[in-house]
Amino acid sequence: MIRVKICGITNIKDAQIAVNCGADAVGFVFALGSPRRISVTAARRISGKIAPFVAKVGVFVNAKKSEVLKTITKCRLNVVQFHGDETDKYCAFFRKRAMVIKAFRLKDKRALKKVSTYKNADAFLFDAYHDRQYGGTGKSFDLKILKGVKFKKPVIIAGGFSFKNINTALKILTPYAVDVASGVEKNKRKKDAQLIFKFINRVKAIQY
Repeated sequence: MIRVKICGITNIKDAQIAVNCGADAVGFVFALGSPRRISVTAARRISGKIAPFVAKVGVFVNAKKSEVLKTITKCRLNVVQFHGDETDKYCAFFRKRAMVIKAFRLKDKRALKKVSTYKNADAFLFDAYHDRQYGGTGKSFDLKILKGVKFKKPVIIAGGFSFKNINTALKILTPYAVDVASGVEKNKRKKDAQLIFKFINRVKAIQY
């Protein structure tokens, strides 16, 4: 079964809705400049309310190691997701402390060459390319870039998904998981319960 991560959680109510609807993971964005950015204090409070079998993911962009370490501990994160220019060596540093997801922005197939150089990630996340943003654009990438490509790590796809288009996307690819933020939002700080419910139901209904 395909897993679902609801990203950009900023409040306890949205986290609880996501979990109750069947989310496998919730994401907290700690990246500077993101409209979905959450403080460590707020994320810690929410994290303490989340059921133990739901993964808590911290999203970072080119953050200092000390900052990430502090956040992992305070927020009890199971997973760290790196969306910036972090090296494989940087990822290796954290693998003893949490699972590591390395994100890549795809413009075309040439972008895939870099992926094979990362040995110290537990999964790869693919998102839309933007020359000024590292993620959270709500834009889609050409999924056919990944079609037929084999990876040694589980694949997560993100970028512009909603309950309206996820079925089409999953006819092209069979990823380990899908990551959604804007597609289940009322605004960038507030989720929509009905959209979360519809999205998760659509994904979980697909059988392989």
